[in-house]
Amino acid sequence: MSQRMSLAAYLSAEETNRPQELAFGLLREPPAPGFDHQIIVGRIHVALDRHVRRYRLGDVVEAPVDVILDRTRALVVQPDVVFISKDRREISAGRIWGAPALVVEVLSTFRRRHDRVTKVQWYRQYGVRECWIVDPVAGTIEVLDLVSAGARTFEGLQRVRSRVLPRLRMRADRAFAPQGR
Repeated sequence: MSQRMSLAAYLSAEETNRPQELAFGLLREPPAPGFDHQIIVGRIHVALDRHVRRYRLGDVVEAPVDVILDRTRALVVQPDVVFISKDRREISAGRIWGAPALVVEVLSTFRRRHDRVTKVQWYRQYGVRECWIVDPVAGTIEVLDLVSAGARTFEGLQRVRSRVLPRLRMRADRAFAPQGR
């Protein structure tokens, strides 16, 4: 379902837990993510939150939370997981008003291209420093450095390496649900 909407109308609408995105004034409401998708989101959120709180680096939240990348052009996204560094906490007043340091997108069957291409372009354009693309089918976590345009892919027992969170020691396989449950 898509409809035209201003940023003011979007922000004044009734609060919802439905996934939404306002892409240059066009409201998009995709179906809710599946169970396995949410298991992965939860595991990544817990790992990042534990690390960030341990070192007092900022705040980690999971979707749905609005990230307003462009007020003027009405661009609002809802990454699966968001890290706001403590030096930019002021952007998290009610919603997130600007670029977080790190976002995580767990790929869904019907939104793979949108999340991997379109949203990554927006994140790069609006100043997000790092984006993780988590592919449940491949069992990989691709870490995109949006500042230097570098990328590394991690899987299995490999430890995910992040420039934004350099002391993080999360194994890639810990994000994924065990097979055959």
